[in-house]
Amino acid sequence: MSLVQWIDFPLKGDDRGSLIAIEGAGNVPFDIKRMYYIFDTKAGVSRGFHAHKALKQVAFCVSGRCRMRLDDGVQQQDVWLDSPSRGIFIDTMVWRTMHDFSQDCVLVVLASAHYDESDYIRDYDEFLKQRAPV
Repeated sequence: MSLVQWIDFPLKGDDRGSLIAIEGAGNVPFDIKRMYYIFDTKAGVSRGFHAHKALKQVAFCVSGRCRMRLDDGVQQQDVWLDSPSRGIFIDTMVWRTMHDFSQDCVLVVLASAHYDESDYIRDYDEFLKQRAPV
């Protein structure tokens, strides 16, 4: 089974330009409680390095591109986020890292819950322990 679950956002537009509408519990598979974006990431800097116990997310680039690595403790998969009309769904208990940000990259993340530090797993070995089958 693939770790990457793509979400294609319907692109609307005409000779004036393009428009994409994103709807919680619509083309995003949860109610959106939080949105944030990452930009001006310095060359050579990687981000992420964590998993969430309960939080679900959708990530996409509205400008530029970056490489995202998803890891479920068994398999790893790299994808390029490089289109404002295509994002990825990141389920619970998936370790994520972001790399190779273009200078113009704006990475948007939609989240199923408000920020809660206790939901984060920031140590990879701890993540693997919690992922291990019982």
